[in-house]
Formats: sequence, structure tokens, C-alpha cells
Amino acid sequence: MAGRLRWLICLFPFSVLAQSKGPSLSNGQLNLEWVNSAKGYHLNKISVRKKGAWINLSAKTSGEFSVLYAADTLSLKEGEATGKGSNFPESIYRYIIPIWKQATSSLQMNTAGKAIDFYPDRKKEIKDQLIFQKEHALFSVSSSWEFDTQHPNDLKVTVKLKAKQAGYYSIASPELALFDKSNFKWATVPGVFQGNQLNASFINAYAYGQGIPDVPVMVRERTASTLSPLVQNSQNITLAVIPEPGTGRDPWAFDAKTQGNWNLGLSVLNRKGNMMPTVYHPVLGQGKSYLAKNDTVSFSFRYTIRAEDWFAVMKHAANDIYRFKEVLALKKTASSLTNRVLRMASYVVDDSLSMWQLSPYKNLEIGAQKYLGGVYGSEKDAIKNSDYGAMWMLARLTGNQKLINNRLPYARNFKLAQQHSTKDFFYGASEGQYFLQNSGKFTEEWGPYTEPIGSTYYLMMDIGNMLLFNPQDADLRAELKLAAEKLLTWMKPDGSWEVAYDNKTNEAMFKDILDLRPTFYGLFIAYKLLGDKKYLEAAKKGADWYIAKAINKGSFIGVCGDTRFAPDFATAQSVQALLDLYEVDKESKYQNAAIAAAKIYTASVYTHPIPSSAEKQVNGVKRADWEISQAGLSFEHGGILGSANHHGPILLASHAGMFLRMFSITKDSLFLTMSRAAAWGRDAFVDQKTGVASYYWDAMDKGAGPFPHHAWWQIGWIMDYLLSEVNLRSQGRISFPRGFITPKVGPHQTYGFAPGKVYGSTASLILREGLVKAESPYVEYVTALNADQRKCFVVLMNNSEQSLKTQVLLNPGKIPGFAVAVSKELAVIDAAGKRTLLSSNSNFLNIELAPLGLKVIEVCY
Repeated sequence: MAGRLRWLICLFPFSVLAQSKGPSLSNGQLNLEWVNSAKGYHLNKISVRKKGAWINLSAKTSGEFSVLYAADTLSLKEGEATGKGSNFPESIYRYIIPIWKQATSSLQMNTAGKAIDFYPDRKKEIKDQLIFQKEHALFSVSSSWEFDTQHPNDLKVTVKLKAKQAGYYSIASPELALFDKSNFKWATVPGVFQGNQLNASFINAYAYGQGIPDVPVMVRERTASTLSPLVQNSQNITLAVIPEPGTGRDPWAFDAKTQGNWNLGLSVLNRKGNMMPTVYHPVLGQGKSYLAKNDTVSFSFRYTIRAEDWFAVMKHAANDIYRFKEVLALKKTASSLTNRVLRMASYVVDDSLSMWQLSPYKNLEIGAQKYLGGVYGSEKDAIKNSDYGAMWMLARLTGNQKLINNRLPYARNFKLAQQHSTKDFFYGASEGQYFLQNSGKFTEEWGPYTEPIGSTYYLMMDIGNMLLFNPQDADLRAELKLAAEKLLTWMKPDGSWEVAYDNKTNEAMFKDILDLRPTFYGLFIAYKLLGDKKYLEAAKKGADWYIAKAINKGSFIGVCGDTRFAPDFATAQSVQALLDLYEVDKESKYQNAAIAAAKIYTASVYTHPIPSSAEKQVNGVKRADWEISQAGLSFEHGGILGSANHHGPILLASHAGMFLRMFSITKDSLFLTMSRAAAWGRDAFVDQKTGVASYYWDAMDKGAGPFPHHAWWQIGWIMDYLLSEVNLRSQGRISFPRGFITPKVGPHQTYGFAPGKVYGSTASLILREGLVKAESPYVEYVTALNADQRKCFVVLMNNSEQSLKTQVLLNPGKIPGFAVAVSKELAVIDAAGKRTLLSSNSNFLNIELAPLGLKVIEVCY
């Protein structure tokens, strides 16, 4: 017996005899148990409550701590290539080469310095709190662990480190568990990469965010949209690490851009390559990381462990920890969005400001606006039109004769000229989105190639919207059919397309990436307008491939050639494309895929840092922090390569209307908050003269800058947002038909081509300067006309969370076809559609609107 006992001791030196039951933390939702061994205290069990039952986390528990250390800066220099993807990107991609060099430095590859891993060997138990400690030759560490009483699935941790030797130190959030890298439902660093599998293709995973890199990279917080790296395992238990608010960088700390400051490193695989969401602070070599002897640094964060999916946990990080759901309460505005549209309506026809150009081309005179950004082959002579739907919509709504006579015919010619007319490999495709005036040719943005999605974008979307207003335009119909046939020819048997073809060799290009974009939408437009069912079947085939390869895997690319197609707002377009397909086809898989893609796209919206009223300086002007906050703004493209790395997010909120539609379907308030947070209170970015907002966040209020055509996109997304709000708040009783998505900045859609309904009455949208004047800038309005019944409907909305009393002035003389400035009769229509006649016909109305309220004034003339 004694011999057998000695044998057992040798066989199980720690797991049986050397371990003793250690401390635990439990609160009815989470249970964590440690054991003490010769190595120290390590986690033995993690359990989470689900539907009244305890579930043990099916991952190997750990509890190991890690501290990164470097004695000097020699190993911390950025830009040291690691060999991973060293031939990427190609030399022509000048915007992203320096970003990629940073991203593959030893710091971001998480190889800098030395990792010191350990288990704590001392502990203290205080009421509702555990303290773990460790003495090391280089440092001493003490960590406190306790539950958040408001959020019982959250375990709050603070790690304090005291240096015993000078050097650079970084604290890693401890390793709670080792998740199964071959069997998990979802993992993400929101805004950077996501997916349901590890991807051995380093460039596809790291540069394009297509799945999780299989090496333990550590990314910056500057494009991490929500600070919550997480894993959802096969049990549908999600674990996230969420740093305490205020730990991450402030993108505009006081009077200058500090977007690039690096306070946090975030990862899904930790330094050892184990699948465990991890956050590092401070970052080696960055602020606060150097400690002299006896200096201290601390890091506070929380683990969230829930028996819910990744989206619920990411929402928790945004709403509950970073208080994103409160962002609207701070918002103030000096000018309504409707007012902005009216100012931009003047700007776009102003010859001195809008940079409108006419150019001869193939017996046509084509018109567009100057584009002063980078374009392949450009000598600063590129011109471009952006939002054809908005152009035709504004012309219809305003009746502006200069727009109708001096802009639209030449923009139409531009579109006719844009299609490849030589009967060769490219016959019927788009020649490019830009026209170069000096060389007299069309070109794509970043090279001599042609993309199949270019036909969807620059022919079929634009032509589709134009045909909604002029359905009998035979030339445009012929062009649409030709483009549809080209797209069918280029479609592969599995429903996919190539990313691009070389204009000289006709060979496929960019073979390292798939066309994970909504190229199929062009065929949907062709079906809607031409009626041939083969286009619908092809669109469905393309959508099915896209769902399987893109949405289900979390893998996307974008449409911006200058960043080599880094994922962008094309993902949001796919949401609307699938919703449109669902409305026609009624197969639930398309709506379900749209919802899944919309959830993924919420990770393209910043939810941090928490906005405040702190005073900042912007170009010598005092601004409250909330005025210039990134919270609620979306990326042009984030991730490793995107413009958000340097410029921050963009002010174009094309997704705002789509997110309201998504809220109507899902009732998930995150979509609602994100829509309004993007749209409201953004005056600090708006040029006061023109009403045009800057494109990039860091440009602040510089207006259109080198992109005058952006005003059309802004008109388009604002009208889509306002009319989507009207539809939502009236519970669908006020609705107007939506057109097609516009290229290329997102999913907003056009209106005004057909009448809609206002509480059962047929009405056509109008927009006339001076028809409505609201005293309060929080009053948004939409106007619609029923000429047969001689009624004008003024739909008023309160875009604030406070009740509103204000005065509204109506001028019926501005109603088309009615020259008298006095109304015959005024009535109020309530949310139920009940009509109440006003006792006075005075055009000065005292209006009361509930928070986020809506009220309709019926003007009879």
C-alpha cells in the first residue's frame, strides 16, 4: 500500500496531492473557483447560469497572469518587418503602405519585449473581493477581483504593478480559459476582424478582417469600434474583456488630433497563441509604460461572461459600460437637418462653389464635378458625379430649373458615355467612375482595371434610380439591359464574380481576395425595371453565394481601390440589398442574412470614448467634447488598413435610414441609437455657408474640401434618414416609396419618384424654401402635396429627447400652384390619424411636440 501511494505521488504530483481547495467567487450568475498548487493559484472552474441551471465553461481553465517587459527601446521600434506578408501591399498603394508597416511591427505582432508568465502565489479574501499577489525579481503584482453589483455577469479586475527595476512594462489581462480554436461560434475585435474560424492566410485575416489571424497579433484601439475583444464558444457562452472607460485613447485630447495615441492593445489570441480575449495596458514603449524603480502602474478592466451571443455582449460593452445609449441626451443642435438640405440645394447649383465642369466626349457634352483626390492617371483633372438618385430627387422635389436644365441633362450624358461601347471583352461594362478631362477618358480609381461591381454601381444603381423618375428613357433602359447582360456573362457558375479584370490582358486580378461585395444587386435592379425573371434568379444565386462566403463567415471586402478594397460601407449596402431582395422574393433567409450583416456592421460604428461636456479647442474655437465626439460615427474603412487609422470616422451617415429600418424589423435599440447618434448634433463638422459637412472626422468643419460631389451624398442620406424616421414614428402610416441604393458610400435610397401615403391620403413629396420656418432647430419637417385635393401635409418631428414648445410659420404661397400666402383651413392629424380642425387659420402655429414626437399639419388651400 505504501509503495502504491508513492507511485500515485509521482504520477500526480500537483493534480491530486499538491492541490488544495482555494478561494472562489460566486454571485448567482457566475461562479469561479481557484485551486492552490506548487505553481500558485490557478482557475479550476468557471460556471455561468443559464435559464436557472449552471453550465460549466467547456474550456480549459487557467488563471495565468502575464506581464510584458523590455529593459530598453531597442526591441520596441515600430516598422520592423516580420516577414509576414512582406510583399503586401503593392507599391502603388501609397496610402496604406505606412499603416501596414506599423501593423507588422514587433509591437503589433506581439513579439516585442519579453513575456513573463506566472500564477499568483498569495491571496487575501476580503468581503466580496479576492486579492491575488506575486513577487517577481522585476516587479510585484497585486490584483483585486470582484463582481459588478449592477451587472452580475461582470467580474471587475484591477491589476497594480510596482517596478523593482527600471524598464518598460505592459500588463495583460489574465488568461481565464483556453477556448477551442477549432470549434467556436464567433470571435472578434470589433472594428478590426471577426469570424467563426481561424484563418491561416495572414493577409486575408489581418489586413481584411476575414476571420481571426492564427498568430497572436495585438491591435490598436484607434480602429477598435467597441472595446470588447470576445469569443463566443460552441456552448453559446461569450467571454469578453472590456477595459475600464478612460483607459483608451482620447482622439482629440484638447486642441489637436490624438487619434493615433496607443494606450491599449487588444487581441483574441493571447501572446502564447491561446484563444483567450486579452487586453494590454500600457503598451510597451507607449505612454505610461516606462517605470523607474518603485514606480507603479495599474490597469482596470472587466470580464463579461454570459450565456448569450457575441452581439449581446458587444452591446453590453457599448451601452452599459461605455454608456453609448446615453449619447443622445448630450446632443444639442444649431441647425436642423432639413435646413442643411436646403442650404446644400443652393450649393450644388452654385457655379462658383460646386466645381461643376462640362467636357466634350464622343459627340456629347458631359457634366460632373471636380474630384481633387487621388485617381489613377489624374492630373487633378478628374470629374465625377456621386448620387444620381439624390440629383433627380432634388430636382423633382424643388422644381429648381437650373438643376433641371443645366445639370441633369449633362449628368445623364455622363452616364451614357460611361458604358464601354466597343464590342470586346468589356462591352456593356462601366469604363470607370471618373472622367479625366485632359486625356478624355474614363478610368477606375486606382488602376487600369474593370470591376464587375463597377457595372452594378456606376451603371445599374445610377441608371436604375434615374429610370424611376423617367421610366420611358429608352437610351437608359438599353444601357441597363446591356450592363445586366455583361454582369450575367461575368458571373461564375457558383454565383460569384472576379474582383477585377486587367484592361489590357482581360485577365482576372486580385486573385488573393474574393468579391465579397453585393455585386448581385445590379441584377436585382435589372429585374425590377426590365421584368425578366432570369435577372431575379441570377440575383438570388449571387446573394446565396454572398451569404455563404461573406456573411456567414464575417468576411468582406470594400469598394475603395486606394486602400486595395479594405472592407467598408459595402457591407452596409449588402444589408439593404438583401432586404430589397426579401421584399420581392419573400424568402426568410434573405431577411435573416440582412439582420446578421447589420449586426456585423454595427462594429463599424465607434461607441467610445464616452462623450462629455469637457471643453476642447478646435482650430481656435471652443467646443464641448460631445460636439466632436466619434461615438456614433462610422468608418469609411477601419481595421488594419483603413482610413480611420489616421483620419478617424466619416460624417457621411448613409447607414442611418437603414438602421432605422433594421430597428423596425428587430426592435433592437442599438440600431436606433446608432442611427440618431450619427445624424444629430453634428454642427461642429458643417460648413455654415454651404451646409456641407466634412468627409473625415479630423477635417472638422472644412466642408466639402476637395470633394464637392459629396454634397449629393449628404442630401441623399439625410432625406433617407428623415423619411425613415417619419415612417418609424408614424408606425408606417406615413410612407413614401424607396428607390435603389446609391453608389458607393452606403445603403441610403432615393425618394420622390412616386407618391406615397399620409394617413391614407395620396401625397407627393415636395421641398420648397420658405414653405415652413421652424423657430426651434430641433424641429425637422417633411412636406408632401395632394394637388387634387388641394392639401399640403407638413410632417413635423422633434429630434430631441426633450418635449418641445415652439412656433412654426407656414407660407402657403410657396406651395406649387398656389400663390396666396394665407391658408384656407388648417388641421392637425394625430398619431392615430385623427383629424382635428384648428380654430384659427393663422399661419403662425404654436406647436407642442413630445420627446421624439411627430405631428402632421394639414394645410388646405
